[in-house]
Amino acid sequence: MPKGVFKVPDVKNEPVKSYAPGSPEREALKLKLKELNNGGLDLPMIIDGKEVRTGNQMDIRPPHDHHHLLGHYHQGDQSHVQMAIDAALRAKPAWEAMHWESRAAIFLKAAELIAGPYRAEFNAVTMIGQSKNAFQSEIDAVCELVDFYRYNVKNMMEIYAMQPNSSPGIWNRMVWRPLEGFIFALTPFNFTSIAGNLGGAPALMGNTVVWKPSKTAVYSAHFIMKILKEAGLPDGVINLVYVGGREAADVVFNHRDFAGLHFTGSTAVFNGMWKTIAGNIPKYKSYPRIVGETGGKDYILADETANAKQIATAITRGAFEYQGQKCSAASRAYIPLNLWDDVKKFVIDDLAKIKTGVVEDFSNFVNAVIDEESFDKLAKVIDDAKHSPDADIVCGGTCDKSKGYYIHPTVIQAKKPDYVTMKEELFGPIITIYVYDPEKLDETMDIIDTTTDYALTGAIFSADRARIEKMTARLTHTAGNFYINDKPTGAVVDQQPFGGGRGSGTNDKAGSLFNLLRWVSPQCIKETFVPATDYIYPNFLEE
Repeated sequence: MPKGVFKVPDVKNEPVKSYAPGSPEREALKLKLKELNNGGLDLPMIIDGKEVRTGNQMDIRPPHDHHHLLGHYHQGDQSHVQMAIDAALRAKPAWEAMHWESRAAIFLKAAELIAGPYRAEFNAVTMIGQSKNAFQSEIDAVCELVDFYRYNVKNMMEIYAMQPNSSPGIWNRMVWRPLEGFIFALTPFNFTSIAGNLGGAPALMGNTVVWKPSKTAVYSAHFIMKILKEAGLPDGVINLVYVGGREAADVVFNHRDFAGLHFTGSTAVFNGMWKTIAGNIPKYKSYPRIVGETGGKDYILADETANAKQIATAITRGAFEYQGQKCSAASRAYIPLNLWDDVKKFVIDDLAKIKTGVVEDFSNFVNAVIDEESFDKLAKVIDDAKHSPDADIVCGGTCDKSKGYYIHPTVIQAKKPDYVTMKEELFGPIITIYVYDPEKLDETMDIIDTTTDYALTGAIFSADRARIEKMTARLTHTAGNFYINDKPTGAVVDQQPFGGGRGSGTNDKAGSLFNLLRWVSPQCIKETFVPATDYIYPNFLEE
C-alpha cells in the first residue's frame, strides 16, 4: 500500500452542549429518552465479534425508578472469560500488524459517531442506565470519551515520534511494540468515558482486550461496543463479558498470557488483585503492567482570606454533582471559623433550591445513587451521624428508596477531625465539614495529609498568594490533581491529566501519553551500515 508520514487531524476538546430550554439538543435527547424508556433490552456479551447469549438473564432497571424493567443482560461464567481470552489472543497478530493509521482511524471514527449521529442516544443510555442528568452525561459519556479517543491518537503519535539519536554510520530506531498477551479491562459504573477508555487505550496501541464492565453499567458498555464495531473494530480486539469479578479473576490472573490490568474501582479490590497477580508471577510470560485509579477522600481547604460564596459553590458542585459518585468528589472540607457562618448559609440556600428526582426532568440537579447496596450504606452513614455526639446534620439527611435510590444532598459537621466520615470514602452525596481555628492552618494541613491513605484530588481556596504557595507546597503529596480556587472535580482530557497516588492508584494519568506508555514495550534497533571487519581496537596496538 502507499506509504507516507501521515499527519493526524487537529484535535480539540469536544464542545459541551448546553441542553438549555428550546435548544435542538434538548429536544432530541428528550425524544430519545422517551423511546429508550420503552425497554425491551436483551443485551448479549460480545466475544470475537459475536453475540453470546446464555439464557441466564439479569434485570436492568434504572436506579431512579427500580420498578421499571428495561430488559435483561445475559450473565456469563468462567467459560466465557476463557472464550474471550482465546478470541483476544487469536485476534492479536493481525491487530498488532495493522498499520497504526488504520487503528487510529477506527477510534477517530468512533469519536465522530459519538459526537455526531449517536450523541443523543449515547447520552440517553447513560442517563437511564446510570441515573445521570443531561449535563453530567454530556460531559462524561459524550465529550470526555470523544476527547479520550481523539487525544489518545495524538498521544500515540507523540510516543511513536520519540526516537533515539544516531551516530555517523548508524541508524538507531525505537519500535513501540504492544505487550505480549492480552489486557484485562475492569471498568466502573460512574463514568461511561472511563469504561470506554480503559479498553480503548490499550487497544489503540495494538493490544487485544478482555473487558468486564460493572454490572450496573452494562447498557452503556454494550452501546460502546456497538459504536466501535460500526467504526470498524475487528472481531476479537475487544471482548465484552458480563461475569462476576471473582469468576473473571480466577481465569484471567491464572493465564500465562495475562499481560496487563487497566482498572478503575475500589482500593480494596485493586489491592486484592495486585496481591493475586504478585503471587502468580511465576505463571506469566512477562511481568504484567498494573494500572489502576482507585478511591479518594477528596478535600476542600479554605483559609481565612477566601471568598465564602466561592467556597459554597465549590461544595455544592464538587460534592453533589452526580450524587457524589465521582472518585474526585469533594467529600471533606476544612473551613475556618471566621467564614463558616457565611459558607453554611450559602450552601443551605443552594440545597434549598436543588431538586432531586428522575433524569427525564432536566431541572433535577440530583438523581439516584447507583443501586440498593449503595443506598443502604449511605443511609446508615447518615443515620449514624444523626445519633452521634461527634457530628451534626447541617442540612439534608433524608433518604427514600420506595421508587428510586434517592439520597438527598447531606452536609455533616464533624466535631472532631477524625470523625468516620472525614476518613472513609462514601461515594454518595454526603460531605463532612470540619470547622477549624484560622490560626491553626498549619495544623489543619497536617490533619489533611494524615487523615486518609487516599491522594486523588484536593482543592484550596485563598486570596493570599503567599498562602497559596505555602499550601500548595505543604499539600503536594495529598493529591494527584490539585485545584486552586476551584472545586476538586471536572478534569478535562489534555488539560488536567487525571490520577492520584498513595491509596488512590498508580497515577498513570488517563488520557495522556503517560498512560499509553504503559501499554507498549519498547524495542531499540541499531542498524550499522558498514560493519567492522577487524576485532582490534586502537588501544591494543603496540608503540
